[in-house]
Amino acid sequence: MVGHAARAARGPQAKTLEKKPIIHSDPASGQKMYKDYCAACHGATGKGDGPAAEILKAPPQDLTLLAKRNNGKFPADHFLAVLHFGTEGHPHGTSDMPIWGPLFRAQNKDVAELRMSNLTSYVESIQQK
Repeated sequence: MVGHAARAARGPQAKTLEKKPIIHSDPASGQKMYKDYCAACHGATGKGDGPAAEILKAPPQDLTLLAKRNNGKFPADHFLAVLHFGTEGHPHGTSDMPIWGPLFRAQNKDVAELRMSNLTSYVESIQQK
């Protein structure tokens, strides 16, 4: 299992995306899981400005605008579907964004749904009003 993190290459070379082992984060804390699994790309506040964002093929979404872009209602079902299956048009996800459902189930099948539910609740809590 791997996640992604950015690292600066030595000298004037461009940054690269480095795969790292997934941290076994506490499933009870959506905020902690966000920090461990999502912030490298989506940023500490969810605005899509994480340290890895500049080197991704496509810019990460500003997760704080999901409700605003969905007529003021947080799209929890869609968010969960992306965690489970990846983004639309990419049945296996992209090399930039892991499909978290299988990775979470591989860590601990019994708490995978709890992880995804708590992560969804946390992202809902950071929506711009």
